[in-house]
Amino acid sequence: MRIGIMGLGRIGAFHAETLAGLDAVDSLVVTDPVAAATASVAERFGATAVGSPEAVFAAGVDGVVIAAATDAHPELILAAVKADVPVFCEKPVARSVDESLEVLRAVEGSGVEVQIGYNRRFDAGCVAARRAVVSGELGKLHTVRSTTLDPAPPPAAYVAVSGGIFRDCSVHDFDIVRWVTGREVVEVYATGGNRGAEYIREAGDVDTASSLLTLDDGTIAVISNSRHNARGHDVRLELHGMKDSIAVGLEDRLPLRSVEPGATFPAGTPHDFFMDRFADAYRTELTAFTQVVAGANPSPCTVADAIEASRIADACTLSLHEHRPIRLDEVSK
Repeated sequence: MRIGIMGLGRIGAFHAETLAGLDAVDSLVVTDPVAAATASVAERFGATAVGSPEAVFAAGVDGVVIAAATDAHPELILAAVKADVPVFCEKPVARSVDESLEVLRAVEGSGVEVQIGYNRRFDAGCVAARRAVVSGELGKLHTVRSTTLDPAPPPAAYVAVSGGIFRDCSVHDFDIVRWVTGREVVEVYATGGNRGAEYIREAGDVDTASSLLTLDDGTIAVISNSRHNARGHDVRLELHGMKDSIAVGLEDRLPLRSVEPGATFPAGTPHDFFMDRFADAYRTELTAFTQVVAGANPSPCTVADAIEASRIADACTLSLHEHRPIRLDEVSK
């Protein structure tokens, strides 16, 4: 199949490399507003370089991958739907839930599959955790803990347009909690602080945050996030049930140091970047998209799924600013 890629920054170039290595993909058509980026990726992966998204569709692609800036997501998704081309788009669907809902209304009933990029759904550990929940082997869940700690904060220019830590970082935790448990969030309480980069405070954001989610069956989910984790990129998920408890990310590259006498775990080199931690998940995610393009499977992460994660992020942002619990029915739906 022939796949188009729109947006060739860090993640777009990474997706180009991944797609170029998939057996199902015969050729790539790539574009970016920065002509040098387009030329560079085209040369590296033997792709066809074009000058605009319209030219990507004109090249006869079977599917498109959108890795452009967030502001461009709605327009590009709708262009793909209009062209009747399956689309993979990095999160979020749009800058706001209201705008995302407009996209959802346009997508519904179109017959065009849209997959949103929440890569943790394709991480082997998270898949195993979901299987354990569905099988009942954990018994009734009572506590879920999800952690995302970045080794260093993103640049000031990125933070200024990111939408805040809940919408940019925690949203991955929110999505995976929903997906693994199969439950919906009904209420949140969030708090945060600034212990590092001053420009994060100046942008009206926090660099460290925690949120407490109440799920619709009474399960409590505890989310921990920080932009400052000097030891590496730490992503973990714990599920505690009445019969058993399990963990994702508890492996030798875990960026955490034990001070127990005689302890040798973890013994590996810590993960230091999200592309390192989730390299296999990204490959599995894009392989799943080729199956969507082929018509073999429906989207494994829909626009509606992404909107729910964004609603939780909005609720947590409101909770942070108003210092109170927020029910999900208080935010856009």
